[in-house]
Amino acid sequence: MSKALKFELLHKDYKSKARRGRITTPHGVIESPVFMPVGTQATVKAMKPESVGDTGAQIILSNTYHLMLRPGSDIVREAGGLHEFMNWHKPILTDSGGFQVFSLGHMRKITEEGAIFSSHIDGSKHMLSPEKSIEVQNDLGSDIMMAFDECAPPNASRDYIAKSQERTTRWLKRCIEANRNPDTQALFGIMQGGFYRDLREESAEAIVELDLPGYAIGGISVGETKEEYIGVLEYAPDLLPSDKPRYVMGIGTPDYIFEAVEHGVDMFDCVEPTRIARHGVATTSQGRISIKNAKYERDFSPLDPECDCYTCRNYSRAYIRHLYKAGETMSHMLLSEHNLRFLSKLSEDIRKSIEEDRFMELKREFYSKYYADK
Repeated sequence: MSKALKFELLHKDYKSKARRGRITTPHGVIESPVFMPVGTQATVKAMKPESVGDTGAQIILSNTYHLMLRPGSDIVREAGGLHEFMNWHKPILTDSGGFQVFSLGHMRKITEEGAIFSSHIDGSKHMLSPEKSIEVQNDLGSDIMMAFDECAPPNASRDYIAKSQERTTRWLKRCIEANRNPDTQALFGIMQGGFYRDLREESAEAIVELDLPGYAIGGISVGETKEEYIGVLEYAPDLLPSDKPRYVMGIGTPDYIFEAVEHGVDMFDCVEPTRIARHGVATTSQGRISIKNAKYERDFSPLDPECDCYTCRNYSRAYIRHLYKAGETMSHMLLSEHNLRFLSKLSEDIRKSIEEDRFMELKREFYSKYYADK
């Protein structure tokens, strides 16, 4: 058993594969299923750490690629680690930087050693290898580190995805060897294999054999159709140990969350709640609304009458629309706080429904209101 992380499976919903769990880390306990807000550059955009905590967030993400380039992991280490640097004293998960590097397209080259890439900031050349990714994450001091993997494009050939998946496993072994803090920082492996079940099975068998504290299902929510996404979920979580946390990276819409939980996933994250907030969009129990619409000009009701967040308790749609149209940053803050609370509260409701064996009922009730106009 990992000294850095403990997972307890508390209850399984008898009508689905949904699981109610508890993850214990050096910086606190995480009740799962859990949505994790993303603080890419050691901050959740337009939010103070205290405000993020007030939404019910139990854990946040930061990113190796971005913090390696700016301000540099040595500076974060000298500050006492990421928790001290950003004044967030609950658990932190750090992504390996792999997805960001592979998203650079022509600005990077993949080799067996790692990925050579040009910085999006100043064009300078860098190498991000399994060893370098873990070195940076060790400097950051996160509770959960992600192994450096290759996230192959969904439209890549089977031959390329097979080779990429095998390389990801070789890189994982190097990540394990490089981790200098195995007793305080849990390393999660990542399953790859695209939309080929046999390749997913090969990947899962290879990484599960390494007996890591947790595992992620990589290579989905990267531009595929929803049918393809669900197709992978129908079997992939079952390939991973039932006594370890299961994580799908990059999902943050209610439908994708419900599908993941229904198939046995415990953890998920996405930048979407704060990203859409900066575009004037709020997620509500009745579906998404765009605060830019003229119909909200004299609408003095809250964003969501069923929401208990700071924004909905104190401000109207009309006021938030005014702020947004006036270019005031506070509109981003208020919408971000609402969107994060919405997903945190959804996670709370999901956990309670699993405990009471009524997860599928909650899903149907939620969909009936969220998609009422469709």
